[in-house]
Amino acid sequence: MLRNGPDTFGWVTILLHWTIAILIAGLLVLGYIMTRPDIDPMLQFDLFQWHKSFGFTALGLCIIRVLWWLASRHPVAVAGLSVREKWASFAVHILILCLTLAVPFTGWALASTSTLDIPSFYFNLVVIPHLPLDKSTVAETLWTTAHAILAYGLAALVLLHAAAALHHHFIRHDAVLVRMLRSRRS
Repeated sequence: MLRNGPDTFGWVTILLHWTIAILIAGLLVLGYIMTRPDIDPMLQFDLFQWHKSFGFTALGLCIIRVLWWLASRHPVAVAGLSVREKWASFAVHILILCLTLAVPFTGWALASTSTLDIPSFYFNLVVIPHLPLDKSTVAETLWTTAHAILAYGLAALVLLHAAAALHHHFIRHDAVLVRMLRSRRS
């Protein structure tokens, strides 16, 4: 089943979810590695370009994910969740969706305002144009800080999200995690 059902997620949702999750995890690790002070400058340049390429890929998939989320039916919550748990789940999902858009956009703004004016090569295939923002050290610092804070916030929410899914699977023994691993008709 490609589309979401009344109590299951469809393959499109599942594929987008896990692809974006893997991209985000990889981008967080890559972001940490590429900003180490002891890294070779040539390697650092390449890592920054890979980070930007995967970041633009994540942004594109996140835009598709948000549009799919807006256009799709949403499966009902699993049985046994309290109103507070349903609200918390909804709030965390909305925050994750917003941050998966905001983090790449702040990264794009950072690249666009950098006084180094280095182009963003999308997997060495095309150059992604900079956003029409003024280049300055102040702007670059602002977007660097915003990008880092939002990325760490996203990482924390993703960890919370994963911990909740594991809690539901191993402690509560409900279908919260299973329905994001496989699609089946209700």
